[in-house]
Amino acid sequence: MKKAKKTMGMLVAVEIGAVLSRYGDKLTDVSETGFDVKRLDSDDYTMYILKSGAGEIAAAAGTQFLITKYGAEFIINFGVVGGLTPEMSLAKTCVVESVVHYDFDTSTIDNCEVGRYLEYPSIYIPAPSELVDAAIAAEPSLKRVICASGDKFVDDPAKKRALHADFNADICEMEAAAILLTCNRNRVPCLMIKAVSDAIEGGCEEFTAQVDRSAAICLEVAHRVIEKLHS
Repeated sequence: MKKAKKTMGMLVAVEIGAVLSRYGDKLTDVSETGFDVKRLDSDDYTMYILKSGAGEIAAAAGTQFLITKYGAEFIINFGVVGGLTPEMSLAKTCVVESVVHYDFDTSTIDNCEVGRYLEYPSIYIPAPSELVDAAIAAEPSLKRVICASGDKFVDDPAKKRALHADFNADICEMEAAAILLTCNRNRVPCLMIKAVSDAIEGGCEEFTAQVDRSAAICLEVAHRVIEKLHS
């Protein structure tokens, strides 16, 4: 008996150009209610691809929409990030094992660490370990990373070093905390594949020059992982 097709959601912040280039006329536009949504059908799954725009609020809304509207049983996010260590060089691909929401701060009233959500035992919001392991088994070049997530583009190398020093993070970006927190609260598994678009000494100029290339590389890796996990 043929197994039922899985319904998946892909949350994309700003890298929709890579999606359009990779999948082209295989995509069906199903946009509605202010969200840019494409549908991709394969023999094994149907995937709804939503462009949320940048930032935590937009990403949380988009993730919840994929789960509530389309019944997504699995969420994947791919995207570009800033590198916070010398190892995280341009176009380096990685899989997020945990996220710290570094600009979330209730420490004064809750007597806790900056970035801590009290439903978790530490500042680190965990991704499903079995999915992280499976992604690395499918793509051994992927590095496990801690992601620092917040509503700001980090351009200054000194601030990048501070994020690494303060939170032991390897990369930084603007959506992962929202995506993972929303998925965890809905008990929907989530996998985040990232690629570096601006290294530790890089900033806006490097990001602008490298974003399209890094996004395309990241999506190709994410696609291979999806195919291996869900075929």
